Amino acid sequence: MNICVFLSAADLDDRYTRPAREFARLLGKGGHTLVWGGSDVGLMKVVADGVEEAGGRLLGVSVEFLAAKARPGVDEMVVAKDLAERKRLLLEKADAVVIMVGGTGTLDEATEILELKKHGHTEKPVVLLNTAGFYDGLKEQFRRMGDEGFLPRPLTELVFFAEEPVGALAYLEESLGVA
Repeated sequence: MNICVFLSAADLDDRYTRPAREFARLLGKGGHTLVWGGSDVGLMKVVADGVEEAGGRLLGVSVEFLAAKARPGVDEMVVAKDLAERKRLLLEKADAVVIMVGGTGTLDEATEILELKKHGHTEKPVVLLNTAGFYDGLKEQFRRMGDEGFLPRPLTELVFFAEEPVGALAYLEESLGVA
């Protein structure tokens, strides 16, 4: 599988890097390809390192203004002209999406894929990896949106919330019939 991971490029605490590293190892051991923002910094580097060390492939999609931070020596690197094109390319090259901890950029990417799913423009499985309860508030907000009629599809059809990396990958493999 080509698994797109949306996540932070910041240097983060071990409570976030440990599960990210674990997911990366699982992805690489499974022979999957990481599709990510291409950066060689912060949590993006942690995940790329883990996938590469475990034998997985790396497919980066950077953007012109961040090209200096792009990871060298990957299996494939694409440089988009802007963030909108980057998001489009990331989703186009992916079979599935995992949303890890991140800031406003990660949240933007997450809502984009959920909006596409909501309107039936993609059926790619989406997992929100709720490391250390990072997305508890967002999970509650999504539930409220569903309960109060803001979502035309049940939340469970849009996103799967995983508390641990192994559950995230298991859901994707089951959803796509890979094992």
